[in-house]
This record gives sequence, structure tokens and C-alpha cells, in this order.
Amino acid sequence: MPIPGYSGTPLLKKLGIKPEMKIKLIHAPEAYYEWLEADISNQLAARSQMPDFIHLFSDSKNHYETEMTKLRPLIASNPQILIWVSWHKKSSGIPTDLTEDHIRKFALGNGLVDIKVCAVSAEWSGLKLVVPLAAR
Repeated sequence: MPIPGYSGTPLLKKLGIKPEMKIKLIHAPEAYYEWLEADISNQLAARSQMPDFIHLFSDSKNHYETEMTKLRPLIASNPQILIWVSWHKKSSGIPTDLTEDHIRKFALGNGLVDIKVCAVSAEWSGLKLVVPLAAR
């Protein structure tokens, strides 16, 4: 049953996960698969595989910046990659210094642009980052 005030669009569709994609999850909450309402375990990228889709969950500016820095080689190797970054909503009551504005500013400073925002769960928001078309 959808959460009041949220779109009825399934999370899998909102995030743009397709069956052929190789997926890398970073610090995803245990409930992630429940939110997706799908089993994507066969799509998880092995260490040696290049992912098409990355979903990073972070609870601090420092953690976000550290993880994004680690992703630079993947982004450089695959400029078509889709990256979602999720942070705790203010309404979740979970303290964090990470905000949508900080995610966007850091991304722009590192050659990425944001193109979509969505509610991932009642506690998490998500911002979709991509390499700009002109840089692909």
C-alpha cells in the first residue's frame, strides 16, 4: 500500500532499474529489496564487473564525499552510468549533515549533474546523478 503523499509509481521504475542492468549498492538498508518489491540479487555486479547503476546511501557529508571519490574511476570508465545518492530526510528524525544541496554542489564540482529527485522510502530521499551529455 502506498505511503500517503507519495506517488504510486513503484520504486524500481522511479529509479530506472532495468533487468539487463548490473547494479552496485553501497550501504543500502536491509529493507531496500522490500522497497523495490523485486529481487535484483541476480543483477548485482561482481567486483570485476562494470556496473550500469549505482545506489549510494549515506548519512554524512564526509561519508558521501569519500564514497563518491572512490567511484571516480567507474564514472570515468562508464560515462553512461546512473548514480543515485540517498540521504536521510529531515522528517526521518535521524541526524545528518548531508543535504540535497550538498550532494548537488559536490556532484557539480566533480563533473556530474542531477536530473531527478525522488522519495526512496519514508526515511530516505534520492538524487539521480549523471555525466552531462556533452561530456559523454
